[in-house]
Amino acid sequence: MSEFRLGVLMDPIEQIKPVKDSSFAMLLAAQKRGYSTYYMQQKDLSLRDGRTWAHWQKIKVKDDLSSWFEVLDSGYSPLDDFLDVLLMRKDPPFDMEYVYSTHLLELAERRGVLMVNKPQGLRDANEKLSIAWFPQCCTPMLVSRRMEELSAFVAQHGDVIVKPLDMMGGASIFRVSVNDPNLSVILEIMTRMEKQMIMAQKFIAEISEYGDKRILLVDGKPEPYALARIPKKGETRGNLAAGGRGEGVELTERDHWICEQTGPLLSEKGFMFVGLDVIGDYLTEINVTSPTCIRELDRLHDLDIAGDLMDAIGRKLS
Repeated sequence: MSEFRLGVLMDPIEQIKPVKDSSFAMLLAAQKRGYSTYYMQQKDLSLRDGRTWAHWQKIKVKDDLSSWFEVLDSGYSPLDDFLDVLLMRKDPPFDMEYVYSTHLLELAERRGVLMVNKPQGLRDANEKLSIAWFPQCCTPMLVSRRMEELSAFVAQHGDVIVKPLDMMGGASIFRVSVNDPNLSVILEIMTRMEKQMIMAQKFIAEISEYGDKRILLVDGKPEPYALARIPKKGETRGNLAAGGRGEGVELTERDHWICEQTGPLLSEKGFMFVGLDVIGDYLTEINVTSPTCIRELDRLHDLDIAGDLMDAIGRKLS
């Protein structure tokens, strides 16, 4: 097997929870295949004379909850000098600093570094809005900043989820109803008095019993099991970060249909690793920045999802 040089751009590695961190799982899988592994943060990028440089650390990782990485070397070099592939795994919020980073990574991509996921794709595919590419898979939804429109949508559907377009982990998600006395103030705060667009989706009742399923796609193909994130009692959100519990479930016929609808276009746009969020029969989000749940599914079903990703990357590099 060829030895490739793989970098991960992520949040501080010393602050992760290795038992559940998907970026860490990718580093373990790369190292298992003999890849050299490098770590950097968004703040480590710079642009000099048309080339993207980075302050990097060459690291060794181990599956140890008390000491999970070791720095072997460090330096400052153009990305295309020391990497074959870079995993862009910076968590949202998707702000202008994130956008600037994708521009810098795109310059390195033009010089031959494989980017997972593709920088242009990351700019194009807002994780909430991109479900609009597949309306046949979605529950009724509205994206607007206008209070009148949003209130009318709630009145039409009665029970609605509203959420920002740039957050993750269930942050700032509200369930509202037509009779909610706080509806107006929630919409005012969410839209910043009609200065910011938000998404409203018809509430899908199946989340209470069957959860919010995370389906992982590797180069457009689904893994055989999804992680159903079941909300804790009294909670609407199934996100693990919001206290939901994870249960492994086999993909249903409808899940496979959603993957067939979405996978080819997502792969075409350069998304090698994607997390689809599905509630009941409906696609609710497409996670492309730093999808999670690898380690949970691997443990529950004896999978090697990060290994599947490394094999897909190896095929593209060979």
